[in-house]
Amino acid sequence: MSVVPLVFTSGWASGINAYAVVLLLGLFGATGVSDEVPAALQRTDVLIVAGVLFLCEAVADKIPYVDSVWDTAHTVIRPLAGAVIAALLAGESGSLPELAAGAIGGSTALMSHLVKAGTRMAVNTSPEPFSNVGMSVAEDLGVAGVVTFALFNPVAAAVIAAVLLVLGIVTVLFLASRIRRFLRRRAQRREEKRLAGTGGHWPPG
Repeated sequence: MSVVPLVFTSGWASGINAYAVVLLLGLFGATGVSDEVPAALQRTDVLIVAGVLFLCEAVADKIPYVDSVWDTAHTVIRPLAGAVIAALLAGESGSLPELAAGAIGGSTALMSHLVKAGTRMAVNTSPEPFSNVGMSVAEDLGVAGVVTFALFNPVAAAVIAAVLLVLGIVTVLFLASRIRRFLRRRAQRREEKRLAGTGGHWPPG
């Protein structure tokens, strides 16, 4: 069961920025910083793709409303990445069945992704862009710090990830009214675009 804390932490981090997790783990493994990283994550092609996608996310994640579109597109990608990373970690250590590890990593990634997406919806109800930038930088630094710490002290890092996940869930519940406001605005914009496309008439034509 020694791999469970690392699996949990990587799942939490993948729900926030899966590309950063792959890139960090791969670099730590390729440079010999850690022996816990699976060889599949150290491949040059994997590192290049993860690096390019990380840069794309770093830009999209700081633009109001674009970040929410990006989050929506990654509702499947982040949990899937969390499950795959967890399965690879378990497969290398042999201390936990890959299927169980994938379930832990994927479900944890899904929860942290929903927390991130919900928080961003609430932030996007504010007209200024600085809160988006601040949230994005804080998330990136948090992922980098916790994942790095997890390689050297996985249990303590897992505790930190669990606390951050619980705090995130509480925050989303507290911001529920703002999230509903964001969803109403998005639905209204879609309706306006639909009416504009039909000349303001329904049915079209």
